[in-house]
Amino acid sequence: MSGTSSLSDRTLPRAGRVLAVVAISLALGACSILKPAEKTEDGKSATSPTDEAAPARSDVPTVRLITAQTPAVRAYRKTGARHIYKAYANRIYKGKIPPLVYAVVVVETDIDADGKVNNVTFSRVPSHAPEVPPMIAELIKATSPLPSPGKLGGHTYVDTWLWDKSGKFQLDSLTLGQRSR
Repeated sequence: MSGTSSLSDRTLPRAGRVLAVVAISLALGACSILKPAEKTEDGKSATSPTDEAAPARSDVPTVRLITAQTPAVRAYRKTGARHIYKAYANRIYKGKIPPLVYAVVVVETDIDADGKVNNVTFSRVPSHAPEVPPMIAELIKATSPLPSPGKLGGHTYVDTWLWDKSGKFQLDSLTLGQRSR
């Protein structure tokens, strides 16, 4: 029995040392990955020839700025919704929406600092009504530019569209609510 315990006593410290060496190697390797690229006198990267071969791409999308729901953002949601309501006054569902609305679509509208619509995407689409999101995108694009967001600058304006089977709608930021029956 003493032979077994001495074997495990010798094995565990060795395994611990191997693990420590592996951990240190990984840590040092990570340091070299995170190190900024060194530059030569002409300003080019000195790290590898593959870095120089990759051209800068202008078609890489910029980071989308979905802002937190601050009071200014909530106020702009109402401003944007009023603009859309004014453009489509005959399409606004009057009164409270029915309890089973046909489609609920969460729309993300990328606008620039002047209110120009750059892109319309959807974070929630109804699988049973695939025709609705493209119609909403066209309605939004046709109202461009939206009012200037002022100090908010370019950002992603998010609102929820409540779409009735009739093709009329309300926006969540200006909805009158839902009927109970």
